[in-house]
Amino acid sequence: MKKILVANRGEIAIRVMKTAQKMGIKTVAVYSTADRNAPHVKFADEAVCIGQAPSSESYLLGNKIIQVAKNLNVDAIHPGYGFLSENADFARACEENGLIFIGPKPEHIELFGDKMASKVAMKKVGVPVLEGTDEPITDIEEGARIAKEIGFPVIIKAAFGGGGRG
Repeated sequence: MKKILVANRGEIAIRVMKTAQKMGIKTVAVYSTADRNAPHVKFADEAVCIGQAPSSESYLLGNKIIQVAKNLNVDAIHPGYGFLSENADFARACEENGLIFIGPKPEHIELFGDKMASKVAMKKVGVPVLEGTDEPITDIEEGARIAKEIGFPVIIKAAFGGGGRG
């Protein structure tokens, strides 16, 4: 790799860029209009504004970020964390556009995003997991019965989303 685009901002972007610099790799920062004077913008070898301040109009625009990378002959994109780092479609789009996605493969991101499938996959390869179910529980009475079988205390975790929404 000769040049990477860091699709993030702030301290995480700087950490990635410092490592790249030590490896002799050039860096490209992307930024929103609000971040035009941010340290990661000044630290990078090149920087490109990708949109307005809301992340939905800048840092989450995967297609725009990929286009910037292609225009600047970037070899790879590092997503940092948050934003596009857990977006399998973005990772796949990078690969489809001849860019290296520095992170998990798209199919792994999809697997990790599904807690139930992740647990099954971990058990399959011998990773210890907490006692529980391999299928979602949708019935309160069934949940109470399983909790009594497992023993208390129990942890109840949203398997498909959650995150305090809805």
